[in-house]
Amino acid sequence: MTSAWQEYKKKLGATRPWDVLNPKTEYATEETATDRFAICEQCPSLIKLTSQCKECGCFMKFKVKLQQATCPLKKW
Repeated sequence: MTSAWQEYKKKLGATRPWDVLNPKTEYATEETATDRFAICEQCPSLIKLTSQCKECGCFMKFKVKLQQATCPLKKW
């Protein structure tokens, strides 16, 4: 049996929310981030008001900028 925290970590993938603040974090190109967010904007799992993903809980305007980030629904 897996805990709720383990399931959450699995959904996040290789990135964590605080990676945005880490100066050693590799960032995606602006074009990649824009393309990723365009996909998110069409997704029914995006909470439009906050730009937050219902699946992983991340704020997608930030997550799309992280090079190692992945979509929990495998859309990008």
